[in-house]
This record gives sequence, C-alpha cells and structure tokens, in this order.
Amino acid sequence: MAEGEPAAETEAKSVEGRAQRQLNFSAGATIAVSIVFLLLAMTIGPSVQEAMDKDANFTGEWWETPLQERHTMDLPMDTLRAQLPVNGTYEILPYEEHFVEVELPASEEDAGFPGDALMHVALWLPDVPEGTKIPVIMTIHPYYDFGGEGVVGDDSSPNTVPDGGVGQWVYDTFVPHGYALAQASTFGTGQSTHCQDVKGLGEQTGIQAVVDWLGEQSWSNGNVGLMGKSYAGTTNWEAAQQPSPYLKTIVPISGSIGVQEMFYRNGSSESRAMLYDALYEGATTDAGTDDMRMCADDAIGPLNPFTTWAGAEYGGAQWNDYWDERRHLPDVLENYQGSVYLVWGLQDWNVDPYHAFPTYQMMRDAGINARAIAGQWAHNYPDQPDRHSELGSGYGQEAYPNMSRMDWAVELYQWFNYYLKDIGEEPESMVQIQTHDGQWHVEETWPPADMTWLPVTLDTTEGDSGTVSATNQRSFRLPPLEEAAHISGMPTLHLSVNTLTCQGGQIFATMYADGLRIGHATMDVRYRDGGHEAKTTFPLSNYLMLMEFNPMDVNLQAGAELEVVLTESGEDYLPSPCATIGLNVNVDDSSTLSLPLIDRPADDDRWFLAPPWWEQQPIPS
Repeated sequence: MAEGEPAAETEAKSVEGRAQRQLNFSAGATIAVSIVFLLLAMTIGPSVQEAMDKDANFTGEWWETPLQERHTMDLPMDTLRAQLPVNGTYEILPYEEHFVEVELPASEEDAGFPGDALMHVALWLPDVPEGTKIPVIMTIHPYYDFGGEGVVGDDSSPNTVPDGGVGQWVYDTFVPHGYALAQASTFGTGQSTHCQDVKGLGEQTGIQAVVDWLGEQSWSNGNVGLMGKSYAGTTNWEAAQQPSPYLKTIVPISGSIGVQEMFYRNGSSESRAMLYDALYEGATTDAGTDDMRMCADDAIGPLNPFTTWAGAEYGGAQWNDYWDERRHLPDVLENYQGSVYLVWGLQDWNVDPYHAFPTYQMMRDAGINARAIAGQWAHNYPDQPDRHSELGSGYGQEAYPNMSRMDWAVELYQWFNYYLKDIGEEPESMVQIQTHDGQWHVEETWPPADMTWLPVTLDTTEGDSGTVSATNQRSFRLPPLEEAAHISGMPTLHLSVNTLTCQGGQIFATMYADGLRIGHATMDVRYRDGGHEAKTTFPLSNYLMLMEFNPMDVNLQAGAELEVVLTESGEDYLPSPCATIGLNVNVDDSSTLSLPLIDRPADDDRWFLAPPWWEQQPIPS
C-alpha cells in the first residue's frame, strides 16, 4: 500500500493520465559541455561492448559477478520478480507465531483500555541441520489485517501469510538458501497490541524490541536485516534510530526518512498530509476494546498538518514535538553502525527521491557503508516490468523496458551473504543510477563527485516577470543547446520574488526538454532557505527562494530546448494560503537556474547493461 494513503491501491500511485496534463512547452539553453549521446542498450556499439567485457575472465562465485558482466548471466526470466540462478536446497518449516512483550518508556503508555504491549511476529525457518545458526530477514508494517471493519475495503491477509511485496519473494528466494523470514505487525495493527503510534517513539520501540528478540533466539546467528517498501521501508529507518546490536543491515525501498520530510517539500504541503494520521487510525481500527487505546500523540497528530500549513511561521509546526519525534534520519546518522542498501524510483511521487539524495552521501560521511540503486520507475521495486510498463511519457516511459533489473536478487544475495552470514568480501559502496532515456551508469557517489555547475541568470532567457497565482502562471525558456549535455544531480532555481498583499505564497516549477517533463521543484516562500524552519514574511517585500529540484539524471542532445514553467501549485500539492493572490516572480538577473552537469562519453567504463529480460519474455502492454 502506498505510504500515507491507507485507502489507496497496495502498490504505486497510478500515473496514468499525467501525460495528458503536461504542458507542451519548448525550451532551450547554451551549455559548454559535450558528450556523445549513448546509444540505446539494445544497439550498443563496439566501444561500449569492449568496456562491458573487461571482466570477462571473472572466475569467482556466481553471486560475485561484477556489475558490468551481469548482463551475460543466465538468469531466470520467466517471472515478474527477479530470481536467483541457483535454487536453495532447504525445505521450509511450517510458520510459527510469537508475541514479543515490549517495555515502553513512560511517555508511550497508552490510555483507555491499556494492557500488555505485545508485538505479533510470524516466523518461517528453513529446515537446516541441528545446531546450524541462521540469520533473519524481517519485514514489518501496519498493513496486515488492514481495512475490513475499519474504513476501507476487505481485510488484507494477516502476517501469518507471506505478503505480496517482500514476504513471498523472500520466502521463495532466500529462505531455501538458509535465511529465516519474519513478518511483524506494528503496534495497534494486526494482532499487535498497544495504541498505533504512527511512526512515533512507541512504534520505534516496538520494532527495535522485535529485532532484539530475533537476534537472541537459540537458532539465530545474531544477525537481522530489515527490508520493505513504502511504510515497510520507513520502519527500516525506525529500527536504525536507536538500533539493536543485532541489526546489521536495512534495505529501505522508498521508505521516508521522516514524516514532515514526506509531506512537506520546502514547506509546500502535499494534499494527503491533512488526513494522514487520522486515516491510518481509521483503517486499522476494528470494533472492540482492544482498539480503544489512545496514544498521547493521537490528539495532536491530526492537527499538526493544518497548523503547519496555515501558520508555520507563527510556530504552527513547532508547538509540539510530533514532527521531531518522527524525523528518523538524524538518529540513524548518529547511532547506526550497520549498512544500508537504498532503493528508489526517480519517478516516485509517493515518497519523492529527495529522501534518497543527498541521504546517500550523508550516510557515507557518517561512516555507514551504503549502496543505492535508482531507476526511472515509480513507487515500485526494481524488478517489476509489469508495473514499469504502466508509466506515462515524462514519468518514466522513456526508460522502459531497460529499467527493470532482473539481476536485483543477485545484488541482494551478495549483500545479505556478507552482512547476515559473514560470507565473502564487503560489498563496494556505489550508486547505480539510470538516465531518463534508460541508460545505466554506476557512480562512487551521487550526485557524482566530478559534477560541475552551469549557472544561467534568467535575464539571458526568454520569459517575462509577473504574477504566479492560482489563476496565472509564468515560464522562461533557454536557447537551444549547442552541444549535448548530461544533467546529473539536483538543479537549483534561486528565484527572486515579491510578496503582494498577502504575506506568503509558493512556486511549483516544472522543467521540460522539448516538451517532455524531466523534473520539478516546489517551495513555500516561508521556507525560502529550504528545510523545515519557517520564517516570517511580510506583504510587498522581496525574497530569494533557494529552490532545489528533485534528483534528475537526464541525457540531452544538441539542439534540445529547456523550459521551466512556474505555477502556484502542482501535482499532489495543496495551494498555499496565499494562492489566490500569489507571488510576483522576477525573470531577470536577480534569479538564477543552475544545472549540475557531468561528462560520460560512450566508452566510459561507468556505463553498464542491465540483463535484457525482454529478449526472453514478452514486454507487458
């Protein structure tokens, strides 16, 4: 289920129809960087193929096959999820159920009908020889037994059934290779007791208690890894805040690094933020005294989005510690000593990719060994070609079918072998990232360390200053590119604005290349310096908004035209309290668009091929 949308479909938000909503603008810029446009992977030239074959003499274990050589592996291609080339040999024992008692801080005790705080865990073990110690891969979220008697649909499956996201895949792929699978319900959901403290300290404590319990079992080797997508990815970050010593690795897949970070981008509020907490409470509640428990945050949680949207500059986001308690990343950077395999879709509108970058480099700087994979998919896994095929133009379609990574199981097998079984050498830190047109390159970090900035002051563009409001928009267009260019990073737009008779307002900026949407940014002028600290604004005053676009990796050919369209709000975002009056934007030398550029010639050995699953399977239509 999409995080923050308990009434939505289980997987990614639909992007169907977005292409029809795009504005068909042309745009351009003059940029002094030249690269040869990389040919499509299916028609790769001899110079690139030579780079792909440089490790052709590799003789190690199959799971250690170098990234540049994986496209030659004989991988199973007859399923819609990645599989290993070698099947495990262990039978799987019947599942077990356990209730783990949790000792909570005094601040997290519930009221109403309190009882023991218990976490419900379902467990599948491989039938290994007696005395063999095994590691655990766990997934945990609130979506087991979700809905039904609550506010939405039929009940989902309980956690005693491997779920369709991570559970069944781990059950089929990793348990036969000697891993245990654990599925747990967060507090207040499924058969776990206590109140549902959505991503708060109570929930964090419960997750950590389950990790402790798994690491201490007689059959356990003491190594636990967490994995999951969306909310089930956020719980990975929660586990790593005040981590158990048994937590060795996490694989958060589009899991938000914080609740305020998820719903507010530079102060711009997503529409779903307003009912987020309340909808989770309703969708997990059944009739009975066991669901009449109240957390201390139950009263303030539903109010915070409204006070933040309407009066952040007057303390509307800071009158309690609700947001701070649910800001996961700072604790992880300070306390966690395990590893992180970060997975994100660059076209994810549910949990935007700005959660992943610059988080990756921040983890590296904190001494955390990290790896990341970021393709042009939406709120999905890397290995879902059927879901990837649903993307619209400008929202990932141009990268299909080359985005679907059917070697992802091999990636994780090597990762889990080292961190959970102590087998092999430590995996290298790297970022595998995909261009908007489908090509893959690997970088030591991202944005790449050799990235350079090209600033363009808006007085050199074609566009007019004026009002941006609920009924009016502006745009500026750069001259056509004289040479090819590769945007790789997070472009910035330092936009000079004037407030009008209202003392606020926001700007949603959409970047197009030859009419194709390639990225967006948004900011409320109260958060003009970025981040989560609102500042007071005054009518008829000038401010510089330091806007930053979502992560982009875009190949542009010579002659391409770039345009940026400025509107008051955009997809998924609420209008600001000053929407009808708006802001006046200055398209002149006081505003600057800066583009992060890299040079990756076609024979650069950082390009690599994804295994071509479509050569063996029909492409989903």
